[in-house]
Amino acid sequence: MTCKSFDVKAYFLGEVDRHDKAASDDHVTRCESCREELERLNLTQSALLSLGDEEIPKRIAFVSDRVFEPRWWQSIWRSGPVMGFASAVLLAGAILAHGFTRPAPSVERVVVSTIDSVELDRRVQAAVTKIQAREEAQHEQMLAAVAKRSQLQGQALVAAQETIRFYQNQIGRLMVASNYDRSAPQ
Repeated sequence: MTCKSFDVKAYFLGEVDRHDKAASDDHVTRCESCREELERLNLTQSALLSLGDEEIPKRIAFVSDRVFEPRWWQSIWRSGPVMGFASAVLLAGAILAHGFTRPAPSVERVVVSTIDSVELDRRVQAAVTKIQAREEAQHEQMLAAVAKRSQLQGQALVAAQETIRFYQNQIGRLMVASNYDRSAPQ
């Protein structure tokens, strides 16, 4: 008997004919792969038999059942316009509560200051003088920075001119040297 003609599952379940039973037993003892398959089937059966029996459900719930309908508070949370209205009502309530619980201003807190016009003019003049002094200091700092910058730019310009003169002299020397080499007899 070959492995192709041997049905391991039928042998395991005891569904093999009586006259094929001896040949099947002989094949299982000789064939290693069929014996391993038979051991796997035994292991699967023992694992399934170790599970406890459970009662089969009498009815399966359907999508149309009321069990799956959202509660009233769940439908409110999922609705955008309702949530917008609820937040507006909450904000209005908070404003009203603040308006009623806020203490009223007392007459003692309100202080009317009477300053005569001479004192007011003196304070305004002092503030203007202070601002003018601050602006003049800022202008002088800016002028000093501009002067320093222009001085640095002048120094850079002088250095660039000296560099240009140096390279012009070098080019002149090279020109004289190249003319000297051409005029020499060969």
